[in-house]
Amino acid sequence: MATLYDQADKNTRLTWLYISGFLVFVIGVGYVFAGAMGNSSILYGAVLFSIAMSFGSYWWSDKIVLSMSSAKEVTHEENRELYHLVENLCITAGLPAPKIYIIEDSAPNAFATGRDPEHGVICVTTGLLDKLEKIELEGVIAHELSHIGNRDILLSTVVVVLVGFIALMADWFRYGIFSKRSSDNEGGGQLQMIFFILAIVLSILAPIAAMLIQVAISRKREFLADASAALLTRYPEGLAKALEKISADPEPLEAANRATAHLYISNPLKGSNISKLFSTHPPIEERVAALRGIEIR
Repeated sequence: MATLYDQADKNTRLTWLYISGFLVFVIGVGYVFAGAMGNSSILYGAVLFSIAMSFGSYWWSDKIVLSMSSAKEVTHEENRELYHLVENLCITAGLPAPKIYIIEDSAPNAFATGRDPEHGVICVTTGLLDKLEKIELEGVIAHELSHIGNRDILLSTVVVVLVGFIALMADWFRYGIFSKRSSDNEGGGQLQMIFFILAIVLSILAPIAAMLIQVAISRKREFLADASAALLTRYPEGLAKALEKISADPEPLEAANRATAHLYISNPLKGSNISKLFSTHPPIEERVAALRGIEIR
């Protein structure tokens, strides 16, 4: 039977393996597109644009997400029990206490954001506070603190930018086919024609492949956060029961949308027809089984 440490180490290794492969994939796609167009400035321009988007996402994504979710910061005096629960877990995890926000919504859910542990934010719904027992709520808070401690917000920002970079290059290449399909390619020789054919195929398949890589990385980080949370609380069953309650609750979270759904501990878009293949979260059944299949030493 796998221990918490075994599962955490496995998920961490797989995540960085995916990231390394993703970076190689991005560079390869950019190289093919630049070769097909015979113009490396396209690649350089896309890289600069992606860096700018990454910088903006890193610094301001938390404020944007909290504003979109209509979340309000809660003070210590307004909810002492929640504050003490978060502070105690932070002491155990060796993390600075994050800011705490609440969404007025009866659907139980939660998410974490912030560019680093020193600027961490945990956001919970009123439904989560009302419907979970304390030991279950502790599991959810520990999961979100684990995202902050594992710097998953930074990692997800990098991955989202890389996925956007692939889509952007594919769009620019397809646009370039129609705006510049001329004698440039005719004089490029056989090698450039090979690049051109490969680029056409990649312009269609690369965005799909990039999304699948994003999903794989995101799912591994969810499993890692679950295992880390169980390590913090020393009670995997608390989070397992919380996940079952949250996923079984029929109420959709009105504050959530497709842009923010991936942040939550469980898919907040109830009744969504999004294919499980492209879901950024593993099935709840798999997460619960993983939690109940590990032991604490």
